[in-house]
Amino acid sequence: MTSPDPRPLVAVLFGGRSSEHSVSCVTAAGVLGAIDRESFRVVPIGITRNGTWRIVENWQDFRFDPENMPEVSDNGTRVLPPISAEGDSLREITADGAVRELGVVDVFFPVLHGPFGEDGTLQGLFELSSTPYVGPGVFASAASMDKHFMKGVLAQTGIPSCPWELVTERQWHEDPSEVLGRVEALGFPVFVKPARAGSSMGVSKVTTAAGLDVAVKEALAHDTKLVVEPMVVGREIECGVLGELGGEVRASVPGEITLVGDRDFYDFEAKYLDLESVQLSCPADLPPEVVEKVQDLAVRTFEAFDCTGLARVDTFVTPAGEVVVNELNTLPGFTPSSMYPVMWQKTGVEYPELVRTLIEIALREGAPVAA
Repeated sequence: MTSPDPRPLVAVLFGGRSSEHSVSCVTAAGVLGAIDRESFRVVPIGITRNGTWRIVENWQDFRFDPENMPEVSDNGTRVLPPISAEGDSLREITADGAVRELGVVDVFFPVLHGPFGEDGTLQGLFELSSTPYVGPGVFASAASMDKHFMKGVLAQTGIPSCPWELVTERQWHEDPSEVLGRVEALGFPVFVKPARAGSSMGVSKVTTAAGLDVAVKEALAHDTKLVVEPMVVGREIECGVLGELGGEVRASVPGEITLVGDRDFYDFEAKYLDLESVQLSCPADLPPEVVEKVQDLAVRTFEAFDCTGLARVDTFVTPAGEVVVNELNTLPGFTPSSMYPVMWQKTGVEYPELVRTLIEIALREGAPVAA
């Protein structure tokens, strides 16, 4: 079905199968509320924890509530995404089996965090259907989601990052003493992180060898391989990047995360539930030459992974003014109060303009073309 409405159709995808399902729902509420309806048609598509796509009408109700976190539940309807490159319409199958044409999607706007959304899997589906989408492509998404491979790309391109050790589930079960030896060589305290999880899910700070067993078990509940890093003494500085593959790439003013409560590190609760324990400062109070270093490394990291659209680069700034990259996030938190939009707001790009820019970049770059 071809719509006579000339406005591009934007399908916003959220929820999903990862442990960051609820975070994604809140992110979607911000994006959906900011899209200019005079310029774009919008369809809000939630993905249940089992992977079912459905239209979600009550997205305005999504917010962080420790007692009632938002969730996309199954209501018996289904949205069927196109998988051919022939411009097929998005279709909805109602609970009674009726089929409704939703129109041909001009651009997908995924705001799914974690596996099955941020890791290249969903981006591969978009490419199969030859549909433009917001954000980095399959390789950039997959490589940056996996801290093991992310650090490999950083090392190959000469971008400074933290020391680390890879620990697999098999290694831990077969020879924990060998793993302990490698971890001890890093020097305690260390952080134990699932290689392919976000929002600090499964991350633990370990101060002695005695605490490693519990931390590894916690991380293995989220992934089959882990990255262990020594604690870096320095300030946590983030930088937003916005741009096009092979085109203009801009870095935002940096922002800083400071823990003001009793938490040991910036964990899930500090990020989303216990906001009083965290102070977000933007712009970060840094010397101009350090700001330049952070921005330069952020852009270099963005380009090293062939990113497009958006990314947030997290760094540590040492007392000596050196900058090392901690992580690359290709689908960072995107609520209006999240650091990525705040950094751009402080740079002069308001939230609705940021959302529009990302959609326009995707539309300009167009659908992936087969070789």
